[in-house]
Amino acid sequence: MKPTPPLVFALQGSQGYGNAVAHRLSQVLSPHEERDYEDGEHKCWPTAEVDGRDTIVIHSLYGDTRHSAHDKLCRLLFFCGAIKDAGATQVTVVTPYLCYGRKDRKVEVQDATITRHVARLMESCGIDRIVALDVHNPSAFDNAYRIPAWNLSCAPLFAQRLAPLLGEQAITVVSPDTGGIKRAEQFRQRLAHLLARPVGTALMEKHRQQAGLSGDVLVGDVAGCVAVLFDDMISTGQTLLRAAQACHQAGATRLFGAATHGLFTTEGQVFDSGLFERILVADSIAPFRVPEHCRNLLDIVDTSALVAERLASGHKPVA
Repeated sequence: MKPTPPLVFALQGSQGYGNAVAHRLSQVLSPHEERDYEDGEHKCWPTAEVDGRDTIVIHSLYGDTRHSAHDKLCRLLFFCGAIKDAGATQVTVVTPYLCYGRKDRKVEVQDATITRHVARLMESCGIDRIVALDVHNPSAFDNAYRIPAWNLSCAPLFAQRLAPLLGEQAITVVSPDTGGIKRAEQFRQRLAHLLARPVGTALMEKHRQQAGLSGDVLVGDVAGCVAVLFDDMISTGQTLLRAAQACHQAGATRLFGAATHGLFTTEGQVFDSGLFERILVADSIAPFRVPEHCRNLLDIVDTSALVAERLASGHKPVA
């Protein structure tokens, strides 16, 4: 007997990504309703029968022109609670971009570790598993959840996309700060494997203070090299720009930027610098803030197959 596939839902703002993942799973999105009220409250519920079914809910938790990150998180929690109350046997959540990933430790007296609180909220609403792309701190992510939590690395996808663009020049992968060393090293190893030749490594010093960023030491040799700056996200772009400027001054001949999550909160600033030949980001966040004149420098990497593969393996029937 052929197993019943899980139902796949995607909430408002994530339908495009949800459709891509559903297509990879040879499915279509299941119907649901979302209703806003005059006082700012809302409700959402499935219109497909979920009783006795495994379900997948896709929602990328970044603020856009319609909903804040908080709105999206709240809608996700309420919707998952609704389908669990309606009898869904298992609820798997896919958050291509998981909000509050950077708030994973205390930096002030009596500060909140919000990643842990988000995890508890998800667990309390009946979510059984969570899938995310390149979370900011994998260890904090693993420790925050008491349910299966899968952090999918996009490094292989970026390596595949970049490899044909790099030519025969020497290449150095640069981590824009010390916190991203392991992430950059995973990418460097994958890129070296694809190119079948050595790829160098470098590190940019960075200290974050209330007055801004400081630190100007670049560790590693980029002179005469193609420098690929690899990080988990681009928010204001200041971290990436500082590292790019240091690499340029140190003699790098070409510069590429790559990061899974492109928030681009300063819109086109990182593109207008003229430093980068191209910037690659994943499709976890729609590039709605990037001005039209900068789009020719932006390359979007499709992650739907990566997510679909993880979901398919996680929903195989038990023999």
